[in-house]
Amino acid sequence: MSDAHSRLALGIGAGALALYALFFAGDYALHVLTRAGIYAVAAIGYQLIFGRLGALSLAQGCFFGLGAYAAGLGALELGLGFPLTLAAGILLPSLLAALIAIPVLRLASHYFALATLGIAQLALLAATNWTAVTGGANGLYGVPPIEVGAVSFGHGLPLTMLVWACVGFALYISHRMTAGQRGLAVETLREAPLAASALGIDGAGIRFRFFIASAAFGGLAGALQAHAVGVVSPDVLQFHVLVLILAMTVIGGRASPLGAVLGALLLVHLPEWFRGFADYYLVVYGAALLAAIIFLPRGLAGLFGTSKTPAAAPDKDMPPRPPAPLRLAVEEVSKRFGGVTALDGVSLTLAPGEILGLIGPNGSGKTTLVNLLSGIEKPDGGCVRLGDDDITGRPPEYIARAGLCRSFQHPQIAPDLTVLESVEAARIEGESALTRLTEVGLANHVNERSGTLPPAALKHLEIARALATGASILALDEPAAGMNEVERSELSALLKRLADAGHGILLIDHAMDFLLPLADRVICLSAGQVVAEGTPADVARDPAAISAYFGESPL
Repeated sequence: MSDAHSRLALGIGAGALALYALFFAGDYALHVLTRAGIYAVAAIGYQLIFGRLGALSLAQGCFFGLGAYAAGLGALELGLGFPLTLAAGILLPSLLAALIAIPVLRLASHYFALATLGIAQLALLAATNWTAVTGGANGLYGVPPIEVGAVSFGHGLPLTMLVWACVGFALYISHRMTAGQRGLAVETLREAPLAASALGIDGAGIRFRFFIASAAFGGLAGALQAHAVGVVSPDVLQFHVLVLILAMTVIGGRASPLGAVLGALLLVHLPEWFRGFADYYLVVYGAALLAAIIFLPRGLAGLFGTSKTPAAAPDKDMPPRPPAPLRLAVEEVSKRFGGVTALDGVSLTLAPGEILGLIGPNGSGKTTLVNLLSGIEKPDGGCVRLGDDDITGRPPEYIARAGLCRSFQHPQIAPDLTVLESVEAARIEGESALTRLTEVGLANHVNERSGTLPPAALKHLEIARALATGASILALDEPAAGMNEVERSELSALLKRLADAGHGILLIDHAMDFLLPLADRVICLSAGQVVAEGTPADVARDPAAISAYFGESPL
């Protein structure tokens, strides 16, 4: 959904909700609406980590419960007023999230889920058994209602309005974290994490910030719950709280914070609507949820449709921005995987404006070398320099911003982003996404979804993304794979233009009729070692290259 559509839907919804609360809702209806708002805050936080990043955290219920306990203990044991108990409710789960973030965010998806579940269970055990502090199974009673100065928000309409003001605040923060280029980078990170890192997107930083924010929103919701109900027991840390928040996010629409709000409203009100079914209540309730999942794959937010703002026409007269001239120097790099030596003392240089072909049989170490240069793998020995910068073992994000960017043999894209958005996600200040797309021949495809492009166009899209990072060196892994003769000719012309503009290009390809006429120099790898190096004609006739790769000279 576009920003304009989101703002319109939000405005209409907020107005309707306010009118309902002011003029039509009774005390019990306001109580249910308040509860929906509390869970909406937690679901908005969960949408950041689960919906935006696709990370199945099972600790959101834990953060909710810790926020409730922090607020309850702050009020009952320390005599803190509401603003400070609210701060405590936000701070405690945020600190826990910060402490566990570094180890758990490194884990693969299923291990991440199990780790966060384990943390949630430890928190439940502590709340149940640390009787002197938490009250044990009985919990904490008598948490005072919310008061700010002389104004009481203890119940009824004032409490409802305060809670939904917190919902509005949560939506605002979520929007600030995911709007514009930041949101495009996040979607690229979720759908194509390797490409995101190779494009200089700070995946670790984004994951850390989003995890902390999800915990903070969960804690805020828990603190509101403690004051609204007046009781905090281990029940707030039970697994069913997480399941409820997860269901709200999925049914509402995991791609949208507005969906989290809609999901909270629906799932909190459904039990009230179906209580009249008596013994069949759970069956009807479950059927309603199942129908929502089946018939609304994009959640309730999908009912508002999705809209992409058409891009402006590219400025075809804008000259391409020349890259900073950087020389790549690889000195005696080696890489082993267990007992297998993938690279054994490989050295090469690549000058600005030069096309260096890298050939060799499958398993010779070509892709491993590109992975080392781009930071996806770390060398066991040797040195890699980019200009005056030693980038040996640096993370991919650093290397991309330093001036070396790569493509992948199998394009890594976020399929739902438009072509323009895919490039915009990687763009640095001073670059023009539209200009780069024009440069690679995709000016007529800017508003198409990336996932709908044919294979040849996807290769060009990857090059446009790399150019948008301001890269001086392009490492292209099999860019001509799957292309016909016409498409290869177009790609060859593009690479020549880029080289003429000052880009150094490291080119891997098995199509010798494409690579040899294009390259200024060629290096042949075999079993992780350089066996031939020189002009294309020299390498094509080199006995070692013929033996290792060609079988017979292609010239």
